[in-house]
Amino acid sequence: MSSTEAGSPLRLAVIGVGARSYIASHAVDSGSGTIVAVADPSSAARERAAEQFGAGIATFASHRDLIDARDAQGGSIVDAAFVTSPDHTHAEIAIDLLRAGIPVYVEKPLAISLDDADAILAAAAESGTRLYVGHNMRHMAVVTLMRDIIQRGEIGEVKAVWCRHFVGNGGDYYFKDWHAERAKSNGLLLQKGAHDIDIIHWLAGGYSELVTGMGGLSLYGDITDRRDNSDRTMPEWFSLDAWPPLSQTELNPVIDVEDISMVSMRLDNGVYASYQQCHYTPDYWRNYTVIGTEGRLENFGDTDGAVVRVWNTRTTYDPAGDAEYRVNGDERGHRDADRLTVDEFIRFITDGSETETSAVAARNAVATAVAATESIRDGSRPIAVPAVDEHVATLV
Repeated sequence: MSSTEAGSPLRLAVIGVGARSYIASHAVDSGSGTIVAVADPSSAARERAAEQFGAGIATFASHRDLIDARDAQGGSIVDAAFVTSPDHTHAEIAIDLLRAGIPVYVEKPLAISLDDADAILAAAAESGTRLYVGHNMRHMAVVTLMRDIIQRGEIGEVKAVWCRHFVGNGGDYYFKDWHAERAKSNGLLLQKGAHDIDIIHWLAGGYSELVTGMGGLSLYGDITDRRDNSDRTMPEWFSLDAWPPLSQTELNPVIDVEDISMVSMRLDNGVYASYQQCHYTPDYWRNYTVIGTEGRLENFGDTDGAVVRVWNTRTTYDPAGDAEYRVNGDERGHRDADRLTVDEFIRFITDGSETETSAVAARNAVATAVAATESIRDGSRPIAVPAVDEHVATLV
């Protein structure tokens, strides 16, 4: 009998011991799981895992070795796995786990290509194994507040969604390791933007069907101070003192992704949307504007104490709006949302509970970002976004 069936804490694995691997600790903190194994090809990462998760955990150099490991009863040594490895490895790892019958939490984005994203969904559908994608922003207090306002009808029917993302930590987060390489991330409009594209879809109630992108490598490509940082993780080099952006040092040897990008979207329900990101702003936050048939909303700040304002009477410039709602929660960015997302994953795999996140929506965020990135690199050519296979979508 597995620990899932017995009602005891789930035996969890972490595959990829990098900056995001800490999210699995939320399951331990809640008492719903215990981390019993990690897999990472880096010996330094495996040593780090022992410090992070406990010296008694089993360590493996390959996710396949972990899958093949057996417990005393001849079954899998784990009940579920967190995939927090680099993005280009998600598809291979997730597909192998799903086919082995191991429920999977895949850190967003689901994959770096549409073919891989569709292959993951197909593996989940064919195996019947539960797939969860960690789009934690669906649990961010600022997002749930905006969605509540929309669902209450305060701005009428949504017609447009705009998002500006000021990625003030971009140099540290994305240009000093594998994120800076197309081969490993595709581009930051996917790696970073998949979050916001998913939220745009969620707030608008539809999925992108046509996109046009524009952007380029406008700043970080000019920095010649480079270093292979594979012996470190992001928290070891992060510093707010690295300002202005051109003073950054020890960037990744290969940088071929855009540091500023934007995409215009037409959704399948007639909503129009836009998303812009810049990786060298002094501040770090997201600003959403949602326009409906009877008003609009906009957030100012996106953590605890921020506000969402609503305008639903005709006026000239009025910074206060007609209503103001305080954001409660997410004091440390999206840490609160991480905890809620992990809790939802545990409920999903133990009792099949409904989820706010969606593997199909995660695939559609990838599809949109991939198409937009292709557009950027092809003269801003408008590109149709392929729809998900309807049969697969009903099974995941």
